[in-house]
Amino acid sequence: MTAIPRTYIFLPPLRKPAGGLAVLLRLAAHLHRAGYPVALAPREITPDVAAELAPEVPRVPFEELRLSPDDIWLVPEGWPNALTPGLAAKSRCLVYCQNWAYLHNGLPANVSWNNLPVSFLAVSDPVAQFIELATGRRPPILRPGVDLALFKAPGEKPAGEVCVAYMPRKNKALADQIHRLVQARRPQTGLPIRFTPIQDMTQAQVATALGQSHIFLAVGFPEGCPLPPLEAMACGCLVVGYAGLGGLDYLRPIAPTTAPVWPPLRPVPWGGNAFVTPDADVAQTVLALEAAARMILENGPARAEALRNMADCARAYGLDAQAEAVRRVWEEMG
Repeated sequence: MTAIPRTYIFLPPLRKPAGGLAVLLRLAAHLHRAGYPVALAPREITPDVAAELAPEVPRVPFEELRLSPDDIWLVPEGWPNALTPGLAAKSRCLVYCQNWAYLHNGLPANVSWNNLPVSFLAVSDPVAQFIELATGRRPPILRPGVDLALFKAPGEKPAGEVCVAYMPRKNKALADQIHRLVQARRPQTGLPIRFTPIQDMTQAQVATALGQSHIFLAVGFPEGCPLPPLEAMACGCLVVGYAGLGGLDYLRPIAPTTAPVWPPLRPVPWGGNAFVTPDADVAQTVLALEAAARMILENGPARAEALRNMADCARAYGLDAQAEAVRRVWEEMG
């Protein structure tokens, strides 16, 4: 009987826990629970979030790695130097690309991915299509998961003002411009829109804030498969803003917003669930935000349909769906 290969997952040295790190830790936890041998290989530090999301997964310090040709060595994109132990040991090297914009980060100018004995995983369909553009090969897709037990819609949203939640960690200057333009137009529109920043919060606090908000303003780009808009939809927030390319894995424009020319959007079982605007476009985003606010205040069939589509989309990205995808991908890899 062929032994199951052990998967070692490289954890880069990050000053703050990031969403991409959480995805790696959930991947490790899903593999462990599915019976696959797996270990974390942190460089320099082991973030506290590892104890929260992957408490049962063994850890081997990066400096103490002893890989073999039978092992799988998984490294996130943007850290090509971390592939060295796997390449030296002739392990199966796997680059998990969570953001198309960082695919070539750190890669020497005279080196192409096609020159290296590596394969890829993509975090979303748009990222897979981007990797195919770069390498000629379409990789398997392993999407992130949302904790739907934590992120869930309340029975009712607060009445009165339309609360717009946003995360200023990415592209804060654009969020500020959108805020200012909405304020400047308020004498014309008469829309009672209030902005609430989400920052320096625990996951539980984020879920509470989203549950009390009507709209989530997505200002992040570039993106691989952004989790905040998914978490917002799970909490009943209408998403307005940027897809960052990767968000087009699940964001589907509410008419009359036009879909992008590239990438071709994959078929999904839900309809329009967001007001998608071009990345970095302030004016169109403000107009879309005002349209979304009117939809919420009218509280008619259009909002009910959007809420149904949002809920269907969020359910497709639950942790159970992620765990099943992990099992399927590793089974196909042999």
